Amino acid sequence: MESSPPEKGRRLSETWHSRCCCCGPKLCCFCWCCCSSCLRSWMVRRRQRDRFGHKTSSVSQLEIPPPFEERLTVEEAASWKRSFDCVLASPAGRSVFMEFLRTEHSDENMAFWLACEELKREQSQEQVCEKAKKIYLDYISILSPREVSIDASVRESINRSLARPSAQMCNEAQGQIYTLMHRDSYPRFLNSPLYKSLEQRLAALACDT
Repeated sequence: MESSPPEKGRRLSETWHSRCCCCGPKLCCFCWCCCSSCLRSWMVRRRQRDRFGHKTSSVSQLEIPPPFEERLTVEEAASWKRSFDCVLASPAGRSVFMEFLRTEHSDENMAFWLACEELKREQSQEQVCEKAKKIYLDYISILSPREVSIDASVRESINRSLARPSAQMCNEAQGQIYTLMHRDSYPRFLNSPLYKSLEQRLAALACDT
């Protein structure tokens, strides 16, 4: 006799759960990319927690160290004009660029790029699973308010990798976001009042000293 739909769903959860390296023995969280009810519950809990000021991610909550002038030289700020890679190589450059992206409501792109860099440096498989899960929930899931804009085929490739996450699983998506920031946001950053005023303040400080 054919099983009822609830029984089928329960057996499917148990079957998929055994192949997931991240979830442990909890059947309700057998696969965080597929269990929409668990994902929605997690998103609701995170929004509630955020409203009380709890930090959710070291990269997504990145702030500019105040003031810029105490940590930055004219030469370093000027080097950001050479290439976008110079911005990304500089801790101050990443912070200032993140602040600029916040003014354009696109700081999730930089946060995602940083999260991918952190994932690639991870050696522990347990931590790879945990960080891959967080990246998916924060930036890849279509239910996330901070979803980044990547090709559907790339998103699907990440979905397929979730059963056995690797430190390199987001490389293609990270490359697409890099290209988006490089071609779209970076030129506007160099012409922004934020960057120009920073240059002026640093130049004034250099003259005073």
